[in-house]
Amino acid sequence: MQIPQTNPCQPSPCGPNSQCQVVGDSPSCSCLSQYIGSPPNCRPECVSNSECANHLACINQKCKDPCPGSCGINAECRVVSHTPMCICDIGFTGDPFSQCNVKQDSPIEIPTPCTPSPCGSNAMCREQNGAGACTCLPEYVGNPYEGCRPECVLNSDCPSNKACIRSKCQDPCPGTCGQNADCQVVNHLPSCTCRPGYTGDPFRFCNVQQDPSKNLINNPFCLIYFGLKNES
Repeated sequence: MQIPQTNPCQPSPCGPNSQCQVVGDSPSCSCLSQYIGSPPNCRPECVSNSECANHLACINQKCKDPCPGSCGINAECRVVSHTPMCICDIGFTGDPFSQCNVKQDSPIEIPTPCTPSPCGSNAMCREQNGAGACTCLPEYVGNPYEGCRPECVLNSDCPSNKACIRSKCQDPCPGTCGQNADCQVVNHLPSCTCRPGYTGDPFRFCNVQQDPSKNLINNPFCLIYFGLKNES
Protein backbone atom coordinates (compact mmCIF):
# COMPACT_ATOMS: atom_id res chain seq x y z
CA MET A 1 0.00 0.00 0.00
CA GLN A 2 1.46 3.36 -1.08
CA ILE A 3 1.41 6.13 1.57
CA PRO A 4 0.15 9.45 0.08
CA GLN A 5 2.71 12.26 0.05
CA THR A 6 2.01 15.31 2.22
CA ASN A 7 2.94 18.96 1.50
CA PRO A 8 5.16 20.25 4.33
CA CYS A 9 4.05 23.83 3.49
CA GLN A 10 0.38 23.05 4.15
CA PRO A 11 -0.30 24.51 6.61
CA SER A 12 2.58 26.98 6.38
CA PRO A 13 4.96 26.91 9.31
CA CYS A 14 6.53 30.25 8.27
CA GLY A 15 4.35 32.86 9.97
CA PRO A 16 2.82 36.09 8.60
CA ASN A 17 4.34 38.10 5.74
CA SER A 18 6.39 35.09 4.61
CA GLN A 19 6.35 32.43 1.96
CA CYS A 20 7.03 28.69 2.14
CA GLN A 21 8.82 26.58 -0.49
CA VAL A 22 9.40 22.83 -0.42
CA VAL A 23 13.07 21.93 -0.61
CA GLY A 24 13.51 18.16 -0.71
CA ASP A 25 10.99 16.98 1.79
CA SER A 26 11.27 20.00 4.11
CA PRO A 27 9.70 23.49 4.13
CA SER A 28 11.94 26.49 3.44
CA CYS A 29 10.68 29.84 4.75
CA SER A 30 11.57 33.36 3.55
CA CYS A 31 10.07 36.83 3.96
CA LEU A 32 7.93 38.24 1.19
CA SER A 33 9.39 41.05 -0.88
CA GLN A 34 8.97 44.50 0.77
CA TYR A 35 9.39 42.84 4.17
CA ILE A 36 12.49 42.43 6.28
CA GLY A 37 13.56 40.16 9.13
CA SER A 38 13.38 36.39 9.19
CA PRO A 39 10.37 34.06 9.52
CA PRO A 40 8.26 33.96 11.57
CA ASN A 41 9.11 37.59 12.36
CA CYS A 42 8.81 39.24 8.94
CA ARG A 43 7.77 42.91 9.18
CA PRO A 44 7.60 46.05 7.01
CA GLU A 45 10.73 48.19 6.83
CA CYS A 46 8.88 50.94 8.67
CA VAL A 47 5.51 51.99 9.97
CA SER A 48 6.40 55.51 11.15
CA ASN A 49 9.09 58.07 10.27
CA SER A 50 10.88 57.44 13.57
CA GLU A 51 11.96 54.02 12.26
CA CYS A 52 13.90 55.66 9.41
CA ALA A 53 17.07 57.73 9.30
CA ASN A 54 16.54 61.52 9.68
CA HIS A 55 17.09 62.14 5.95
CA LEU A 56 14.43 59.56 5.00
CA ALA A 57 10.68 59.25 5.54
CA CYS A 58 8.41 56.22 5.87
CA ILE A 59 6.58 56.07 2.52
CA ASN A 60 4.44 53.00 1.79
CA GLN A 61 6.20 51.19 4.64
CA LYS A 62 9.63 51.82 3.08
CA CYS A 63 12.27 54.32 4.18
CA LYS A 64 12.63 56.61 1.16
CA ASP A 65 13.82 60.08 0.18
CA PRO A 66 10.73 62.34 0.56
CA CYS A 67 12.11 65.03 -1.75
CA PRO A 68 11.14 63.80 -5.25
CA GLY A 69 8.06 65.73 -6.39
CA SER A 70 7.91 67.90 -3.26
CA CYS A 71 9.43 71.17 -4.51
CA GLY A 72 8.54 73.55 -7.33
CA ILE A 73 10.52 74.77 -10.30
CA ASN A 74 13.93 76.34 -9.59
CA ALA A 75 13.91 75.08 -5.99
CA GLU A 76 16.01 72.59 -4.10
CA CYS A 77 14.94 70.19 -1.39
CA ARG A 78 16.54 69.43 1.94
CA VAL A 79 15.23 66.85 4.41
CA VAL A 80 15.03 67.98 8.03
CA SER A 81 13.80 65.38 10.53
CA HIS A 82 12.11 63.24 7.85
CA THR A 83 10.31 66.33 6.38
CA PRO A 84 11.12 67.85 2.97
CA MET A 85 12.06 71.54 3.15
CA CYS A 86 12.08 73.52 -0.11
CA ILE A 87 14.13 76.66 -0.75
CA CYS A 88 14.53 78.69 -3.92
CA ASP A 89 17.79 78.37 -5.81
CA ILE A 90 20.31 81.20 -5.49
CA GLY A 91 19.15 84.17 -7.57
CA PHE A 92 15.51 83.07 -7.48
CA THR A 93 12.57 84.06 -5.28
CA GLY A 94 8.94 83.03 -4.77
CA ASP A 95 7.09 80.03 -3.36
CA PRO A 96 9.60 77.15 -3.42
CA PHE A 97 6.79 74.59 -3.18
CA SER A 98 5.26 75.78 -6.47
CA GLN A 99 7.68 77.91 -8.53
CA CYS A 100 10.62 80.24 -8.00
CA ASN A 101 11.25 83.09 -10.44
CA VAL A 102 14.39 85.04 -11.26
CA LYS A 103 14.96 87.68 -8.59
CA GLN A 104 14.67 91.18 -10.00
CA ASP A 105 17.29 93.68 -8.94
CA SER A 106 15.74 96.39 -6.77
CA PRO A 107 16.23 99.90 -8.14
CA ILE A 108 18.88 101.84 -6.29
CA GLU A 109 17.30 104.71 -4.40
CA ILE A 110 19.17 107.96 -4.78
CA PRO A 111 18.99 109.97 -1.55
CA THR A 112 16.91 113.15 -1.80
CA PRO A 113 15.81 115.71 0.79
CA CYS A 114 12.58 113.71 1.18
CA THR A 115 14.17 110.22 1.01
CA PRO A 116 14.27 109.21 3.75
CA SER A 117 11.49 111.52 4.89
CA PRO A 118 12.33 113.94 7.69
CA CYS A 119 8.63 114.28 8.53
CA GLY A 120 6.66 112.80 11.39
CA SER A 121 3.57 110.63 11.11
CA ASN A 122 0.59 111.87 9.07
CA ALA A 123 2.79 114.45 7.33
CA MET A 124 4.04 114.81 3.77
CA CYS A 125 7.37 116.09 2.48
CA ARG A 126 8.02 118.47 -0.39
CA GLU A 127 11.42 119.49 -1.65
CA GLN A 128 11.99 123.22 -1.39
CA ASN A 129 15.33 124.91 -2.13
CA GLY A 130 17.20 121.64 -1.76
CA ALA A 131 15.66 120.80 1.63
CA GLY A 132 12.67 118.79 2.77
CA ALA A 133 9.67 120.86 3.91
CA CYS A 134 7.02 119.04 5.94
CA THR A 135 3.31 119.81 6.17
CA CYS A 136 0.47 117.97 7.90
CA LEU A 137 -1.87 115.94 5.74
CA PRO A 138 -5.36 117.39 5.18
CA GLU A 139 -7.59 117.05 8.26
CA TYR A 140 -4.53 116.78 10.55
CA VAL A 141 -2.89 119.41 12.78
CA GLY A 142 0.27 119.69 14.84
CA ASN A 143 4.01 119.76 14.28
CA PRO A 144 4.68 118.00 10.95
CA TYR A 145 8.30 117.29 11.91
CA GLU A 146 7.25 115.45 15.09
CA GLY A 147 3.87 114.04 14.07
CA CYS A 148 0.45 115.34 13.09
CA ARG A 149 -2.78 114.34 14.79
CA PRO A 150 -6.49 114.72 14.08
CA GLU A 151 -8.10 117.97 15.24
CA CYS A 152 -9.81 115.97 17.99
CA VAL A 153 -10.23 112.46 19.33
CA LEU A 154 -12.52 113.19 22.30
CA ASN A 155 -15.15 115.87 22.91
CA SER A 156 -12.83 117.34 25.56
CA ASP A 157 -10.41 118.28 22.75
CA CYS A 158 -13.00 120.80 21.49
CA PRO A 159 -14.57 123.98 22.92
CA SER A 160 -17.63 123.32 25.09
CA ASN A 161 -19.98 124.48 22.29
CA LYS A 162 -18.56 121.95 19.81
CA ALA A 163 -18.36 118.14 19.68
CA CYS A 164 -15.74 115.83 18.16
CA ILE A 165 -17.41 114.47 15.01
CA ARG A 166 -15.30 112.48 12.53
CA SER A 167 -12.12 113.81 14.17
CA LYS A 168 -13.24 117.46 13.66
CA CYS A 169 -14.66 119.96 16.19
CA GLN A 170 -18.14 120.63 14.81
CA ASP A 171 -21.56 121.93 15.84
CA PRO A 172 -23.53 118.82 16.94
CA CYS A 173 -26.92 120.54 16.50
CA PRO A 174 -27.69 120.19 12.76
CA GLY A 175 -30.19 117.37 12.25
CA THR A 176 -30.55 116.67 15.98
CA CYS A 177 -33.79 118.44 17.00
CA GLY A 178 -37.33 118.01 15.72
CA GLN A 179 -39.60 120.50 14.01
CA ASN A 180 -40.40 123.73 15.89
CA ALA A 181 -37.55 123.11 18.34
CA ASP A 182 -34.34 125.02 19.05
CA CYS A 183 -30.92 123.50 19.80
CA GLN A 184 -28.28 124.63 22.27
CA VAL A 185 -24.94 122.94 22.95
CA VAL A 186 -24.22 122.27 26.62
CA ASN A 187 -20.88 120.63 27.43
CA HIS A 188 -20.43 119.35 23.87
CA LEU A 189 -23.93 117.77 23.82
CA PRO A 190 -26.95 119.07 21.88
CA SER A 191 -29.96 120.07 24.02
CA CYS A 192 -33.32 120.51 22.29
CA THR A 193 -36.25 122.61 23.59
CA CYS A 194 -39.58 123.46 22.02
CA ARG A 195 -39.99 127.07 20.89
CA PRO A 196 -42.25 129.42 22.91
CA GLY A 197 -45.88 128.54 22.27
CA TYR A 198 -45.06 124.93 21.34
CA THR A 199 -45.01 121.71 23.33
CA GLY A 200 -44.11 118.07 22.73
CA ASP A 201 -40.96 116.00 22.18
CA PRO A 202 -38.30 118.49 21.02
CA PHE A 203 -36.22 115.69 19.53
CA ARG A 204 -39.11 114.67 17.26
CA PHE A 205 -41.88 117.27 16.84
CA CYS A 206 -43.30 120.20 18.79
CA ASN A 207 -47.01 121.09 18.37
CA VAL A 208 -48.73 124.43 18.90
CA GLN A 209 -49.65 124.73 22.57
CA GLN A 210 -53.45 124.83 23.04
CA ASP A 211 -55.17 127.52 25.21
CA PRO A 212 -57.02 125.64 28.00
CA SER A 213 -59.80 128.26 28.07
CA LYS A 214 -60.56 127.70 24.38
CA ASN A 215 -60.85 124.00 25.05
CA LEU A 216 -63.54 124.63 27.68
CA ILE A 217 -65.57 126.85 25.38
CA ASN A 218 -65.38 124.38 22.51
CA ASN A 219 -66.27 121.43 24.75
CA PRO A 220 -69.89 120.35 23.95
CA PHE A 221 -70.49 119.23 27.52
CA CYS A 222 -69.55 122.68 28.76
CA LEU A 223 -71.88 124.33 26.21
CA ILE A 224 -74.78 122.14 27.36
CA TYR A 225 -74.02 122.92 30.99
CA PHE A 226 -73.82 126.65 30.45
CA GLY A 227 -76.93 126.55 28.20
CA LEU A 228 -79.03 124.78 30.83
CA LYS A 229 -77.79 127.13 33.52
CA ASN A 230 -78.72 130.20 31.47
CA GLU A 231 -82.21 128.82 30.80
CA SER A 232 -82.79 128.36 34.48
